[in-house]
Amino acid sequence: MIGKWHATVFDCSNTDQLASFYEDLLGMIRVQHDDNGWITIGDAPDRPALAFQQVEGYTPPSWPGQDIPQQVHLDIRVDDLDVAEQQVLALGATSMDSGTGTFRVFLDPAGHPFCLVSW
Repeated sequence: MIGKWHATVFDCSNTDQLASFYEDLLGMIRVQHDDNGWITIGDAPDRPALAFQQVEGYTPPSWPGQDIPQQVHLDIRVDDLDVAEQQVLALGATSMDSGTGTFRVFLDPAGHPFCLVSW
């Protein structure tokens, strides 16, 4: 082993907005925040986390097209797709009206795709 997973990092234009979205979606807390627009959320400071870095001129991905590739996406396991869909929409997600009986695709407030999955 060379190292340990520290964080998955999302580029975005508004780190506070996107970090708040994922805090509410995943039940995480802020474990790092600096004056340069970097925010990390997780279960604890020494565990793998999601991080958000502010990028000037950020352009969101154009999923499902590849003109601007999706860059990264998360699969988030839920017990009930219908209930979870209503909850993420209330947090500010956008439905892509795409998926199957076991997953649904959404965009977070910065335009990154993510899937709710259930099986």
